[in-house]
Amino acid sequence: MRVRARRPVTHKNVIYNCRVIVHNRKILLIRPKMWLANDGNYRELRYFTPWTKGRQWEDHYLPRIVQAVTGQVKVPFGDCVVSTVDTCIGVELCEELFTPASPHILMGLDGVEIFTNSSGSHHELRKLNTRVELIKEGHPQARSRPLLTQLGGVYLYANQQGCDGDRLYYDGCAMIALNGRIIAQGSQFSLTDVEVVSATIDIEDVRAHRAKSSRSMQAAGAERYHRIEAPIALSSGKFDAIEELNRPAVPPNEVRYHAPEEEIALGPACWLWDYLRRSRTQGYFLPLSGGIDSCATAVIVYSMCRLAVDAARQGNKQVIADARRIAGEAEDSDYVPTDARELCGRIMHTCYMGTENSSAETRARAKGLAEAIGSYHTDLNMDTVVTALRTLFQVVTGVRPRFRAHGGSEAENLALQNIQARLRMVIAYFFAQMLPWVRGRIGGLLVLGSANVDESLRGYLTKYDCSSADVNPIGGISKTDLKRFIAWAEESFQLPILSRFLAAVPTAELEPFTETYAQADEADMGMTYDELSEFGRLRKVEKCGPYSTFTKLVHAWGSRLSPREIAEKVKLFYFEHARNRHKMTTLTPSYHAEGYSPDDNRFDLRPFLYPSRFPWQFRKIDEVAAVLPDRSNVGQPEQQQKTKRE
Repeated sequence: MRVRARRPVTHKNVIYNCRVIVHNRKILLIRPKMWLANDGNYRELRYFTPWTKGRQWEDHYLPRIVQAVTGQVKVPFGDCVVSTVDTCIGVELCEELFTPASPHILMGLDGVEIFTNSSGSHHELRKLNTRVELIKEGHPQARSRPLLTQLGGVYLYANQQGCDGDRLYYDGCAMIALNGRIIAQGSQFSLTDVEVVSATIDIEDVRAHRAKSSRSMQAAGAERYHRIEAPIALSSGKFDAIEELNRPAVPPNEVRYHAPEEEIALGPACWLWDYLRRSRTQGYFLPLSGGIDSCATAVIVYSMCRLAVDAARQGNKQVIADARRIAGEAEDSDYVPTDARELCGRIMHTCYMGTENSSAETRARAKGLAEAIGSYHTDLNMDTVVTALRTLFQVVTGVRPRFRAHGGSEAENLALQNIQARLRMVIAYFFAQMLPWVRGRIGGLLVLGSANVDESLRGYLTKYDCSSADVNPIGGISKTDLKRFIAWAEESFQLPILSRFLAAVPTAELEPFTETYAQADEADMGMTYDELSEFGRLRKVEKCGPYSTFTKLVHAWGSRLSPREIAEKVKLFYFEHARNRHKMTTLTPSYHAEGYSPDDNRFDLRPFLYPSRFPWQFRKIDEVAAVLPDRSNVGQPEQQQKTKRE
């Protein structure tokens, strides 16, 4: 028996998202999805209609082209279960697992012993824990409903793995659970297209587990599902005592979780490999600034090369064929990638684009990282290009814009910063098109962006600067997580150069340095990256507006900041977020890794024109902040309190 993947089926002129259950070229059941995902990354209601007739079914008349294959005219369509000679099988579809009243609960009470779920669940950092607990039915959000440890049963969970052509990476990790215990688990991140996970179980374990009086009383009164009779058996039907005694017991499997740092190393790397082979381009081009964001992007590509080399060593023919084409080898070549640095040198191109405002430290860090990972690196100064534009403006208008450090206005200072950033984008695309030609190859490169999720949320980037690219592997990852990833990669990938990136102060290097001023990102933004992450979670995940964000942060930050200080940070964040929302409409497609992604085109879907001063909310925040006691000194040593007062 095969439980086919989900597919659209038109029934009575209505399009449903369905699972098709087939045995020996005969369709046993078409099971339509009952609960559709319609928030965050998903818009199933654009195409499909949910099946709202619980425990009901109808005849579905097959198209003649299908009739010719199966020999059937009509098949059952609806919310049914399949009864075999030795057990009963139920179907649950993806989002239905995440609903408060999952279908498998009612099916289990009606005697269904095996539940199947073919899912398309995307990767987010730390999300696997939630998925596993839902399958075990021990997730805190689900404690008010029957746990699988109480319900009993076998849960077969299959999940899509790989990039499906969009911002999401589906992270596999197929699982088999028995009575709430995970007994088999597949890989979460892999370049392999197909993976099979299996386990041998004793169905009598389910029946013994369910032999409880209270469960039996509920089951006796449960509503019935229509059973599709299938003349097959999943077990051999023969009992051999010696064979049974020799059969190894099925121990509970210790669920393998990757640390978030490993998830960053693996998830975006697999996504980039799929994107590269599907787009049939010759590699990647990355503006390498010497800062931690572009550093993290480069290390993720290096991780991608490591994964490709490992897969090639294991004999993965698809990866070897893709590597040959991407690396510019002929189809009949015997090239097999055996070294990650060598492969990186073929497909990864980095470039340091310096100006008079760049430091020797960032240039040296960029060069050192390129040497460490083996990328094809170029180093240039673009001052002549910037000067040409300033001269053009002077010729046309009669005035020459100056930096703030040289006596210029805020408008001049911002314009001169932005033009450097935008010129880097133009140079990046020119080099991405021409470098393969320089190296004697045909084709072009995909340009990588490297703006993190917190900077995008705050709008701390120039529209159409070098954050504008083809894809961005870190666009859904926080600065805090990226730092942890770099610290992990320094040891795991044996890249000591990364310690220099961790020690550096994040800076855009778009303004001149003076004796009294050095540009720093957190100072420019008026908040730390950790604070930005907290704002992002409250705004999107907790669904807070300005005032409710303030009320929550008064409790969370009250020991270190006064109510007025918290109020000013909240107002600054929402003001900057609102006035920079238009930047999200042109945001580079980014790997989705965080639940507070501001991606306007797929995930956030909010207006991009807000009243940025939020008059009612900000006034209410100021009124409350003025009367709340300042507890930021409570518990601090007297010397710290004195210093703060001074």
